[in-house]
Amino acid sequence: MIKKIELLSPAKDLECGLAAINHGADAVYIGASQFGARAAAGNTVEDIAKLVQYAHQFKVKVLVAMNTVLTDEQLPEAEKLIWEIYNTGADALIIQDMGILKLNLPPIALHASTQTDNRSVEKVKFLQDVGFSRVVIARELSLAQIAEISNQTEVELEAFVHGALCVSYSGQCYMSQANSGRSANRGQCAQYCRLPYHLTDADDNLLAKNKHLLSLKDLDLSDELEEMMEAGVSSFKIEGRLKDVDYVKNITAFYRKKLDAIIDSSTLYERASDGKTTLFFEPNPEKSFRRGDTDYFIHGRQKEIAQLDTPKSLGEPIGKVTYIGRNFFEMHNGSLINNGDGLCFINKQNDLSGFRVNRVDRKQIFPADMPRMEVGVFLYRNQDQAFDKILKGKTAERKIGVKVIFSEIPIGFSIELVDETGLSTIYETNCEKQAAQKPDAVIDNIKNQMAKMGNTIYEVTEIEVKIDSPWFFPASQLSEWRRLAVLQLDELRLNSYEREPKREAITTSFYSEKLSYLGNVTNAAAESFYREHGVNEVMPGFEVKAQEGVPLMYCKHCIKYTMGWCPKEGYKASFKEPLYLRNKEQVYELSFDCKACEMSIRKAEN
Repeated sequence: MIKKIELLSPAKDLECGLAAINHGADAVYIGASQFGARAAAGNTVEDIAKLVQYAHQFKVKVLVAMNTVLTDEQLPEAEKLIWEIYNTGADALIIQDMGILKLNLPPIALHASTQTDNRSVEKVKFLQDVGFSRVVIARELSLAQIAEISNQTEVELEAFVHGALCVSYSGQCYMSQANSGRSANRGQCAQYCRLPYHLTDADDNLLAKNKHLLSLKDLDLSDELEEMMEAGVSSFKIEGRLKDVDYVKNITAFYRKKLDAIIDSSTLYERASDGKTTLFFEPNPEKSFRRGDTDYFIHGRQKEIAQLDTPKSLGEPIGKVTYIGRNFFEMHNGSLINNGDGLCFINKQNDLSGFRVNRVDRKQIFPADMPRMEVGVFLYRNQDQAFDKILKGKTAERKIGVKVIFSEIPIGFSIELVDETGLSTIYETNCEKQAAQKPDAVIDNIKNQMAKMGNTIYEVTEIEVKIDSPWFFPASQLSEWRRLAVLQLDELRLNSYEREPKREAITTSFYSEKLSYLGNVTNAAAESFYREHGVNEVMPGFEVKAQEGVPLMYCKHCIKYTMGWCPKEGYKASFKEPLYLRNKEQVYELSFDCKACEMSIRKAEN
């Protein structure tokens, strides 16, 4: 059986959603007006409806995120919003809160957000059985772990392949809630993981100074796509519901090319949507927001997954400075530097320092303000003026291939349109037939007019003309017939679109009789859901009742491993534990579970 492979792109807003589709996305995920895990990326029902209407022309899905935890008071409002979203034609709802399953829901497909912490066979199987048709798996999983889940479940698996990484397991971070009342599980994360920290031991010895020890590089699994397909992933997700349209264009186009190369060379896979995307630029992920890159845990634990010096975008590596003049410098690089480019480097204080290029004169580069740097420093470009200019223009178009068959019939003529999926429609016109004065030009005239698809979503791949005699056809008449035939095909394609059905739930039990605060239960409906599935003890979520002394983060990332202090690799500690992270008045104690290869973070006791 041929497997459909989906490229899933983010949409901060309608503009980004349309750009994602034009640049090759098979599906788009967008936040609802409320209750999305990116509170700053909400969208009206009207805009979602416009996106759906455009997307479904290409058989592109629109997935709507409502993946926060809810209060009892918010559930009725959420139910009303879900029905409004369903009525737009949206394909699925991405959720975290199990209380939603107790509402009066329309028959819309449900996808389990990565916020539900999906990293075990037991969890994914449970979500499958209670009615989810897709599960967004944890970013921390290896290929072997993904394959294990896939082999023991039937549900679709969606995986992130690009973009920002949370240091904590998704849905298991409470640092922002504990410090500022801004819950990551309610879309309001204050990003304490991106702050600089001092690392000290139990004797208050300074082990690392002012380092971003919890700030991870950005994910890039573009070289692992085929392996992930083989492991069982069918939807490849780009992070970025807060990113701008240029990012969406560039990264979507980059992964479209990558996936097409795999699909075109295999008989096992096919694209999940219709239409061919033509790019008018060469995508390059290094030219969009990028904190370095890592393949994270897909091949097991790696050394350099954190970006210790800065949480900001470094951009693309350029080269080393070879000479510094009074108001210019020279460098060894293989890239063309443009007036207006933004360059940056890590300074002596291990901070990111940036400047703008004022002008370039052969080898000499003149900054707008000369930075303090030395020969040998390595430069990065985090803004490419020429590339940005390209992205502001038309960078792609997406067309559906169509064959045109123009035929003579007893009452007049017909135009049959057959799209690339085999759908066909026939437009017939009743008219008098008049002999042409220039019979040799008739066929060319018909083909010329039939090929003009203009601003439609179609591109003519073949034209066949079947007429008995060389009749006279005014160009305007042919154009009007073609327009009406296209409208028929538009209607046929939209009417043939089928939303995936909601998966039916089966009787099942949760895999544990107890649920701690990590279950994120914040309303009575969610508690009732878990009790109905065999959970006897349900603790309230951290947002409802902050537990004293419990971990605020659970991480696969390990600071000791990153610093080269892993005892499993033979390191014998010269410091006394526990270790602490310190940022001003904030002090956190680190705990290490070496058997599970995990780290947890809690507030230090006074």
